Amino acid sequence: MIIGMTHARLLSRPLPLYNRQDMHMKSTMTVARFAALAVALVAAAGAPALAQESPAARTSVTIAGKTLAIRYAAPSVRKRKIFGPGGLLSMDPTYPAWRAGANAATAFHTDADLDIGGLSVPKGDYTIYCWVADPENWQLIISKETGQWGLTYHPKLDLGRVKMTMSKPPALIETYKMTLSAGAGNAGKLELAWENHVASVPITVK
Repeated sequence: MIIGMTHARLLSRPLPLYNRQDMHMKSTMTVARFAALAVALVAAAGAPALAQESPAARTSVTIAGKTLAIRYAAPSVRKRKIFGPGGLLSMDPTYPAWRAGANAATAFHTDADLDIGGLSVPKGDYTIYCWVADPENWQLIISKETGQWGLTYHPKLDLGRVKMTMSKPPALIETYKMTLSAGAGNAGKLELAWENHVASVPITVK
């Protein structure tokens, strides 16, 4: 009987302090691991969906033996108003300068010196923006700044701006598209098309 009572007392005694602290630390670490796993799973599930909203795209052309290339992200209309006051682009901090795409800034590379709509563009790397204050009259902006996020724009770094030729597509263009194309000889064209707008500008390789 004495042995049984002694055994019961031993079981009822509180754990030593270091054991309680160790258990608390293990419990905290377990919770933290589960939380980190949950965050990772959510991020992994959400990343493809976000990327699909504005997937990466590219257009390139060879004119007179020289390569011109543009890397951009292609957003879609998805039943939203895009241009003008209250439109999607008007929410950007750079508005009415638009990144000519989505996500990172639209990157432009040319292996040759160019004339783009009357603007002299030396060979090299640039960023393309569009000035869309008037949705019916766009201006192409060639910026000397490179590598920035698309919602960053510094007018003082503009190489120049060019008026674009505007037209209407036969039907709504759901997904934004940029197209570099070659013409006769050393001529080419850059076209931007989205929603109910098509804007283009001539390119000449010098």
